[in-house]
Amino acid sequence: MSMFDGFKFRSVSSPIHKLDPRAKFVYVCVLFAASVMFSSLIPLLILFLIQVPLVLMAKVQREWARSMKGSAMFAIIIFVMNLLSLYFYGEYEPFISVLERSIAMTVRFIVLIQTFSIFFLTTSPDMLGLALEQSRIPYELCFAFTTAVRFVPVLAREAQTVMDAQKARGLELEGGNILKRIRNYIPILIPLIVNAIRRSLELAETMESRAWGANKKRTNLYVLKMEKKDVLLILISMLILTVSIYISIFVPIPSITQILTK
Repeated sequence: MSMFDGFKFRSVSSPIHKLDPRAKFVYVCVLFAASVMFSSLIPLLILFLIQVPLVLMAKVQREWARSMKGSAMFAIIIFVMNLLSLYFYGEYEPFISVLERSIAMTVRFIVLIQTFSIFFLTTSPDMLGLALEQSRIPYELCFAFTTAVRFVPVLAREAQTVMDAQKARGLELEGGNILKRIRNYIPILIPLIVNAIRRSLELAETMESRAWGANKKRTNLYVLKMEKKDVLLILISMLILTVSIYISIFVPIPSITQILTK
């Protein structure tokens, strides 16, 4: 469950935390689009490296490393599936080219995880909900989204607690074939679902006791305002998007194999 820890907000005093959530959301969308544009390894590695200074500036290296470690299993699965599919069902390319393309798809996944991890680690759910509300999105949708963001780490922590409790009672999760492993997870899913339903009922009762939705014209204590640093981040994001579109259309990107052979 360490992967979900990389998406839980950390209250740290850093320049990245103080940025407007809307500016950071534009940055996330741009990095997402840029990573989808490229299938070569070199630009994807560049997209990965340019975000490392943001992690250092945000002072969330430990949590970011934990999210990278938690996503390692998914990255391995993506690498193996791409390697097998490209090798056996591809265009009969050399194995070194197939290997590089598989690594590129894996790096793309890591870039996406890295981007969203930086966003959620440095953006408070309250500020995120306020940014969505000030963007004229209906408050019901804002509340549902921010509640989901809050509950994902909580459910992940509860799942780990249930797993530890069942292991202490002698439940084997690692042994046996894949069907037996799936059946072994049933004693974990049932308590987790029951706890989730119980928590949702408690949340509904809390909302009713506070007359949620009684007043359509809501007011907020804080009002988000774009500053120069937020505008600068948006301009940098637009520059990254423009350069990515230009390179993907007009610039032939060589593979590492071609560079080494030359």
